[in-house]
Amino acid sequence: MNKQTHQIDIHAPREKVWETLFGVETYPQWTKAFNENSQVTTDWKKGSRALFTDGNGDGMVSRIAENIPNEFMSIEHLGTIMGGVEDTTSPEVQQWNGAHENYRLQDIDGGTRLLIEMDIDDKSEYAEMFAGMWPKALAAVKEISEKN
Repeated sequence: MNKQTHQIDIHAPREKVWETLFGVETYPQWTKAFNENSQVTTDWKKGSRALFTDGNGDGMVSRIAENIPNEFMSIEHLGTIMGGVEDTTSPEVQQWNGAHENYRLQDIDGGTRLLIEMDIDDKSEYAEMFAGMWPKALAAVKEISEKN
């Protein structure tokens, strides 16, 4: 498993960027880069379950591995949901079970640097897909965070 990293500098304080990333209203706005009907069900607390779905109930089963407000969020992916059925044990899922998606926010002059680190197999069909989607998602985070 390798790490795919993406970053963007945002002219807004960390608190505003954090709220954009994990806010009830803003999360679905920036995650449209991944799926037009992207949704999340979680309270974002450390140890909590998180369901990332596509509006049809298909998606990912995850766990909030760490939450240090306005600084660091780590999401551990555990499995998939297909047709309402969770899968955390199939051989396909076991290949990437335990992969992390990390969000780091750092103060920089005039704003915040957002760094995303995602565990991914560089040879998987998803590596190229995410490499194309993350820049669009980060551009949306920047636009939403810099408003007002």
